Amino acid sequence: MVEIKKMKIAIFEDNKKYRESLEFVIVTCNDMELCGSFEDTTRLLQKIEALQPDVVLMDINIPGLNGIEAVKEIKENFPQIQVCMQTVFEDADKIFASLCNGASGYILKNTPPDKILQAIREVAEGGSFFTPSVAKKVLYNFQQQAQQGEYIQLTEKEKEVLRYLVDGLSYKMIAGKVNVSFHTIHTHIGNIYGKLHVNSKGEAINKAMRNKLV
Repeated sequence: MVEIKKMKIAIFEDNKKYRESLEFVIVTCNDMELCGSFEDTTRLLQKIEALQPDVVLMDINIPGLNGIEAVKEIKENFPQIQVCMQTVFEDADKIFASLCNGASGYILKNTPPDKILQAIREVAEGGSFFTPSVAKKVLYNFQQQAQQGEYIQLTEKEKEVLRYLVDGLSYKMIAGKVNVSFHTIHTHIGNIYGKLHVNSKGEAINKAMRNKLV
């Protein structure tokens, strides 16, 4: 019998009751493994390096390095690790700061357990996940704050890939949609990042929306 490789999940959450509820959700899930759970971000990079999680659930308002700064540190040092923010805040500035620093998801703490698991799986696959109220706020703010677009010349294939990226599809799913290899998708996305002058998925989505590229 082939053993299914479990996704490794690390939790950074200072609220003990909520942290324990997250731990229970993870440990009772067949395709996930809880590799670490912490009440602050002390020695953050050392912990991440030792645990090598696939997904980090990160509280924004956490002692030590706050969640927004923490996601930046994680993505700069471990770009392959996906980070999903968890918070009670729907503040637009916190949402955009998290996305621009590399977060792949942003969910509120009243999100049901099944949606938390859905968020983890989607970001682990390279996609994105937002609580519906947060997604609406993101769209509204992009529409209200849209800036005059700079000249960015993307090929038709790059526009197609970028469109799927904005829709939250993983690299693997995009490859299937575009009918090219996973490696080719990585090349396209590297070219897109270069032309947009960005370094993360959040920044690419932000710039694509602001410049009406999709």
